[in-house]
This record gives sequence, structure tokens and C-alpha cells, in this order.
Amino acid sequence: MQKIRSGPLAALLLGSILTPSLSFAAPAAGSGAIRESALKDDVAWDFTEGLTTEVGPRPAGTPQEARARDWAVAKLKALGFSNVRAESYTMPVWVRGRDEARILSPFPQTLVLAALGNSGSTSDKGLEGEVVYFQSIADLEAAPDASLKGKIAFVDHGMKATQDGSSYGYFGAARRQGPSIASKKGAIAILIRSIGTDHHRVPHTGVQMWAKGATPIPAAALSVPDAEQLARVVKRGQPVTLHLTLTSRMLKDQPSGNVVAEIPGSDPSAGLVVAACHLDSWDQGTGAIDDATGCAIAAASALQVAKAGQPRRTIRVLMAGAEEVGGDGARAYYKAHGSEKHALAIESDFGADRIWRVDFKLPKGHEALSRRIAQALAPLGVGAGTQEAGGGADIAPLVKAGVPVIDLQQDGTRYFDLHHTPDDTLDKVDPEQLRQNVAAWSVTLDLVANASETLSAN
Repeated sequence: MQKIRSGPLAALLLGSILTPSLSFAAPAAGSGAIRESALKDDVAWDFTEGLTTEVGPRPAGTPQEARARDWAVAKLKALGFSNVRAESYTMPVWVRGRDEARILSPFPQTLVLAALGNSGSTSDKGLEGEVVYFQSIADLEAAPDASLKGKIAFVDHGMKATQDGSSYGYFGAARRQGPSIASKKGAIAILIRSIGTDHHRVPHTGVQMWAKGATPIPAAALSVPDAEQLARVVKRGQPVTLHLTLTSRMLKDQPSGNVVAEIPGSDPSAGLVVAACHLDSWDQGTGAIDDATGCAIAAASALQVAKAGQPRRTIRVLMAGAEEVGGDGARAYYKAHGSEKHALAIESDFGADRIWRVDFKLPKGHEALSRRIAQALAPLGVGAGTQEAGGGADIAPLVKAGVPVIDLQQDGTRYFDLHHTPDDTLDKVDPEQLRQNVAAWSVTLDLVANASETLSAN
């Protein structure tokens, strides 16, 4: 097996880059070579370009997602991975239809919007109703019961860009819970301002789940300029009527699946390191940043580790299906593999702009490993954070079960300009920043896969 070698240099003080508990670290001698090799990586770009060009959009549970699985299996085999396979399951599938809206009065004009995942459907002729404006999800929640009977609710708000994407949780509630709240108050439909930070005329779709007791109603996101336009119309003080057509449908028991591939380790008893992403995407763009780049980063970095020698632990790349609609792939993976020994899980699903911070959730007594990783990442401009790592949707069941996790936090400043829109296309990927992601992932995977520590909470 490949062993971690301690470098001859004394531990370096990294000052403000690292937190006090991680300030001193002994670098691994091999990390520099892996890091430099990864900074010249072309595998990740080639993977992203191929998936977005040869498959394109990959909605969960559709023939396009099936083509993506076939493509990924063939690609991973060609790259030299072992034990490459697709693992299938079935799921209900929501399919988009026509998405159209226009203001009838007082100022007739069309609006640009996209139905939200699991939206209810109008008839082919659509529906008409008066718009009731709410500045926030809290205002919608405060509306009296049955006050929206026969009306179209419109929730406006203004999501702001943050480096860590933290505003998504707060503003995303309008999409996740808004439709159910509006339905329970009698609304015949709901429009929300897109959960996005751009000002392009492209709507941000996304999934929402109906709460218990909520009758599905048509639900859609307006592009940010169109939401602002509708808000201005409402504020003129005259009743606003709108015609809405959303003709989506639900299909039962459609095939989906995960793709799994491995770099075999020398010590099966040491546990698996799962490097995860999701293969599906929304239908509007080609799913470049969400999440073709994540799968590219996971695959390319695993190969970088393999180039340096056989790791101690097996690295398993998990390209999950059906993440966008609720994490079906993650649950299917855990059902199939949850009983196996997992040493650590890590996920890439926040675009491909520079990694700027690393967060840890390792068992007690593994501080030295955290320090080694932080030291190896510092030359890439990555600092150690103070927050506990939490993982993402594709590894959530593993993390919930207590599997250790590391988060390599990507810069999300522009992520929500593109998220779930027609603008999520290959040209938005910066090759240099993509390589920095691969470098950060490569040194992290190498150190974890070869660590002498048990990486066990027991």
C-alpha cells in the first residue's frame, strides 16, 4: 500500500489562513506532486464537455438520465476505473409541459416563468385569477386561512449573493414551502420570484414537495426581471389579473439509477472513501455547473490518487441519480451499501469556482489528519474553517448514519446566477478554477485514502 510520508520541513504557522486548532501541520511529501499534477488536469474538463455535449439535460427518471448513466459507465471504464456499474431503482417522475403566463389587466404583457418540480397542472386552456402580492414567505404564512380562495399568490423577495451560499436556505423557503402554504389558504396557483441572484430573463426552477393535506396547485418561478415587473404592476394599485398555463404531469415507477466506480485499495478492512456528485440535472440548461463539474471533479481527483500509487482505502465514486427531485439516488445507495464500512464521504455539488475553505467532521482524535489536509490545501488558497462539515444531498444518509465527512467549500458568489436556469451551460465553467477544484480534491482524497488513522467513530 502507499504510505503517507512525513516531510522534513518543520511545521509551518499559517496565521490567519487556518484556525488556531489547525495552525500547525506536518505536510505529506507526496501532496505537492499530486497537487501540481492535478493543476494540469484535463480529465475534468473533458468529462464535463462530453457529458453536457453528448447527453445534455438529464432530468431525473427520464430517458435522458438513462443515456447519462450509459455515457458515464462507458467513460469511467475508458478512464480505467474498476467495478464500474449502474445500480437501478424506480421512482415517480414529474414531467414539464407548457409554461406560459401573461398579465391580462391592467397592463397586458407576457411573463417569463418556469414550473417548479411537482407543480400541479392547469388544463390546456390554463386558468385566470387575480394576483395577491406578498413581500415574503412570512407574509404569506400570516395571511388568514381561506383568504386566497380563487386567487393567484405571488411571493416576492430579493435573494442576495453570498460566497458560501448561505442565503439559499432562507430564501429557498418560498419555493420549498410556499406552494403548500398557498394551497392550504385556497389559492388556485402560486408564483414566486426565482431563487436566484441574477437579473437575466431566465427563471430558476427547482423541486418542491407538497405538505400533508395540501392539494397540488400550479406553481412556478418568475425570472427576476419579470418578478420585479409584476411587483411594479401590482404597486400601481389596480387589480391585477393574470392568465397562467402550466401543463405538467406525473408518471409512476420510472427507471432511474446511480453510477458507481472504484479505485481499489490495498486494505479492504480500512473502509471506503466515497467521492460523490449527482448525474441528473434540470431540463432547462445542460447541467454543467449542476452537477457535471462535480462528477468530473470526483472522477478526475480519484484518478490523480491512483496515478500516485494504489491507495490504502478504496475510493468509490458515486454519481447519484435523481438528486434534484429529492435525493432518491442517495437513499438507494444507502439502502444497497449502508451496511458496508465507510471511512469518509465527500461531495461536490456547488459549481466549479475556486475552493476557498475546508470544513471537517472527523471522529475525535483525528486532529492530526485535519492538520495534514489543511496544510496540503493551503498552497491552493484554501483555509480551514470553523464550521462542522455537513455534506450534501448525495451523501446525506451516510452522514446521518455517522460517516465522517469533509466539505471542500466552493466559491458560490455567482452560483445562484446560474442555478437551475437555461444559463447552466458549459461556457460558464472556468477551466482554471475547475483544475483548482481537482487539485484540492486530489490532495484531500490522497491523504484520507492513505491515512493510518482508523477513521472510525467506534
